[in-house]
Amino acid sequence: MKPPFLFLAALCPLLLRAGAQTALAPLKYLTIPLGKIKPSGWLMDQLKVQTNGLAGHQHEFYAYVSQTDWMGGNSYYSNLEEAGSYCQPHSNQCKSFRFPVLRPLSSRFNGVLGPEVNTTKPRYLWGRYPFMFGAIQMLEYDPSLTDQVVTALHKFVVVANAMLHAGQGVDAWAQTRWEDFVMVLQWLYDYHPNGKEDLLIDTMKYLKWTGVPWEKVFSEQNPFGLPLTWHGVNMAEGLKALPSTYRFTHNQTDLDVASKGWDMLFEYHGRPSGIYSADEYLAGLEAVRGTELCLVVETMFSGSYLYQVMGDPKFADRVEKITYNALPATLTGDMWSRQYLQQQNQIAAKNMNPNPFPNDGAYSNVFGLEPNYPCCTVNHPQGWPKFITNAFLMTPDKKSLVHLYLGPFETTVTLDSENQVKAVVDTQYPFSDVLTTRITATKAFTYYVRIPSWVVGGTIAIDGRVVQPVAPVNGLQAVSVKAGTTLFVLNLPAPVTTGMFSSSSGHSVPDFTSITESRPHGSIAVHRGPLHYAFDIPRNQTVLARNAQQPLAVDLQFDATAPWQYAIDPATLKFAPAAPPATLPSPIFDSGKPPVSITVSACPISWPIAGDTFAAPPPTNPTCTGSARTIRLTPFGATKLRIGEFPVVQLG
Repeated sequence: MKPPFLFLAALCPLLLRAGAQTALAPLKYLTIPLGKIKPSGWLMDQLKVQTNGLAGHQHEFYAYVSQTDWMGGNSYYSNLEEAGSYCQPHSNQCKSFRFPVLRPLSSRFNGVLGPEVNTTKPRYLWGRYPFMFGAIQMLEYDPSLTDQVVTALHKFVVVANAMLHAGQGVDAWAQTRWEDFVMVLQWLYDYHPNGKEDLLIDTMKYLKWTGVPWEKVFSEQNPFGLPLTWHGVNMAEGLKALPSTYRFTHNQTDLDVASKGWDMLFEYHGRPSGIYSADEYLAGLEAVRGTELCLVVETMFSGSYLYQVMGDPKFADRVEKITYNALPATLTGDMWSRQYLQQQNQIAAKNMNPNPFPNDGAYSNVFGLEPNYPCCTVNHPQGWPKFITNAFLMTPDKKSLVHLYLGPFETTVTLDSENQVKAVVDTQYPFSDVLTTRITATKAFTYYVRIPSWVVGGTIAIDGRVVQPVAPVNGLQAVSVKAGTTLFVLNLPAPVTTGMFSSSSGHSVPDFTSITESRPHGSIAVHRGPLHYAFDIPRNQTVLARNAQQPLAVDLQFDATAPWQYAIDPATLKFAPAAPPATLPSPIFDSGKPPVSITVSACPISWPIAGDTFAAPPPTNPTCTGSARTIRLTPFGATKLRIGEFPVVQLG
């Protein structure tokens, strides 16, 4: 039986011929080659912790990343290429994956990427997409490989195009994740077309019309209406589909539907940690339902791409929120163990009885090597590196540099007219409101820095002059940089809120009196700036399993050792920053490590447990069962057991 959307392939030329463009629409912002953006400070330490953890060592003992497993090995390899540009120990690991595939490609007749010896597996397209992303990153970091990589990719395009025209190569995964291949084709078109522009665009069209029609998935009339696309990670990857489609259709509706689909996804399934819920399939708003780690990193990637195509600051705001909350929350501080599913209210990490996840196993919230499924083990290392590689962008004319994601970074680039620019950002953000940026340039130009939507009363001081209020346009503050050195200091304070402000185009001074976040059962979540705050439940741990080849790879059970059943009075929320240390603790995303917290008055309440391992929904209109006290809330990403959505009381 042919895949359900495959019959559209025959209609593809007719569907797209009318009014079709022969050139791709330009991007709003251009990415900077891998290796040109470097993390520093606590963020560099985070990369080192990841490299020294499961992400940097699983190739030594974990069978799922072997070269005989094309999907697992390719996902891991693609992530290694990015991480390797920051942490050099990865370089030999990358080579061990890349060269057995690339070396014979220049002479291989059929141009197929990947091993096909001694296998009866059908030749499907999707499993090769992660490798192609990794190959592009490899080329950017090591331009001497350009001819080899570009030749290999173009040969594969010929094979893939013929397969698509013949109705071959499209399985269920290729139907939902075709946009990844389209992005590779568009990279070839933009930088190495080799006179094959028509073939590249034809292949893009066939991929779209043999795949899931995402414009229907994100329709307001039938939100998330196609059964296969209810899968959370497919949804995360599919967020890239319509912006990639727009580049060859030039159809504004593609962008409008993509933007609305993003908003609907978070309206119906969003989490205060920035991400949405899907314990395999989309899971609604209840705080006990799960979010898959693969979903977290894929949504970060998609949000970055949406911003590059559309330029709406709401995408960048949410990616930053996800990165500084949902991503670290689902890994142990040393990054040797990860969850399959994280919960907003998570009172234990253990074999759950009964299981609140209808489509995943009861072991899904254990921190370990591969709880439930192995995919997140090989895929999670892309999160931090992709965030870093998209932290700076260029305008399409290459005359300006854009600092998109805030944190400790530096970048060295050559802008238009051979303008050599270096930008160094010294900050402890998001654990501080202050960012000091030093820019050296051979010629004057306009530098842009994103001002997040949650900032109130932000200021900028350039070269020691009078402090001025920030005045962003479409989320970006323009800074006039002179030839030589320019130094500017940003102060980006934010109020404590019980709603997460989500910007739309062109925010300047948001109206925080209108911020509301509807959580189920009348509960609330606490935010300040990019950080979501939660009650860090004291815990003990039990080692459930230890890998025989690598004893640091352990499965951990966490149990609460103190009460967590509190209601809070939101009128008493108070930001409590500590004196900033010269160097932040390592690893920063672990219990007691961040130097910021929020205090709040609370009282114990009756809050039942569902089964014996997870919290019931937050009680509505609770009554105190004990005296009021002050509790401390800390950044969500540093908690491993937590309450992130609280019942509300008035304590007078």
